[in-house]
Amino acid sequence: MITSFIMRDIRAKEKPMTDESLPTIVSPTATEIFTRSVAGVALIPSMIAEAGESASWRYVDFFTSNIRNPNTRRAYSRACQTFFAWCDERGLSLPTIRPYDVATYIETRGLTHSAPDVKQQLAAVRMLFDWLITGQVVPTNPAAAVRGPKHVVKTGKTPVLEGGEWRKLIDAIPTDTVRDLRDRALIATLTYSFARITAAVKMKVEDLRPKGASWQIRLHEKGGKEHAMPCHHLLAEALHAYIAAAGIAEDRKGYLFRTSRGHRGVELSSEPMGQSDAWRMIRKRAVAVGIYAPIGNHSFRATGITAYLANGGALEHAQEMAAHESPRTTKLYDRTKERLTQDEVERIRL
Repeated sequence: MITSFIMRDIRAKEKPMTDESLPTIVSPTATEIFTRSVAGVALIPSMIAEAGESASWRYVDFFTSNIRNPNTRRAYSRACQTFFAWCDERGLSLPTIRPYDVATYIETRGLTHSAPDVKQQLAAVRMLFDWLITGQVVPTNPAAAVRGPKHVVKTGKTPVLEGGEWRKLIDAIPTDTVRDLRDRALIATLTYSFARITAAVKMKVEDLRPKGASWQIRLHEKGGKEHAMPCHHLLAEALHAYIAAAGIAEDRKGYLFRTSRGHRGVELSSEPMGQSDAWRMIRKRAVAVGIYAPIGNHSFRATGITAYLANGGALEHAQEMAAHESPRTTKLYDRTKERLTQDEVERIRL
């Protein structure tokens, strides 16, 4: 909701200004700002608004100034809205929230939600109260002493394709239209470069660059990190075929993976694909070849890492290629043990 509010205001400011829309020297009051809503939901929880204008602005600043990642902002905003709605139902006010109340909320939510969800809720509330303390809105953090549920993950849950399934999916995508070639190139990028979907859809044409006799792609990963990855020869072929068919080789500053116009898929727009666009494409392509597992954008990153490790790749190299901070994160993508276990089980013959 906070993210939607911010993006709506940005788009409004990008429109040509008329005499009627010129800003005045009078700043909007707290009442004007805090009574706005997105999709029928108040931007500011009533409990925060009742604590005064300073608390309300501090709440907004927490999401707009302190959290830069839009996904984190969206998730934490939803978590805080849910928590304060729960507090409202019990007649609590901001100064009267105690560790007991936060612990009760966490215990109650744990009955109907997963451990990762509960841990995220607690992290959001704890971080918000820390922010309110430094802004002198509240004296203490009632969530600081509350412990969340234990959650140990040794293997990721992202569905991974076997080599044969991946080739079946790629081979089933024709090369008749520029949209087909775009889809092949995007799937190849996610698989061969271990790219996150957010980094892939933000790629520009200039991010495919020659390096000696081969090619290199540049990925803009989360946290503002720039990651250069050597380009697999099959990925280079897919990208060059797509770029040539799309006629975008000279548009170096333009987006690489663009949305298509019309149903025939013979023309591209100048707008980049979004995560949801890529997900719908993948689901459609997968179902068309009889793959009904709930694969998504992240499945190809996991598939690429698993294939690399299964073919003798080193974990430390996979970590660097995937731009992971810790090898433990990379290890979550390794599904080779699952394959070995399945092979052994199939030895049971009666």
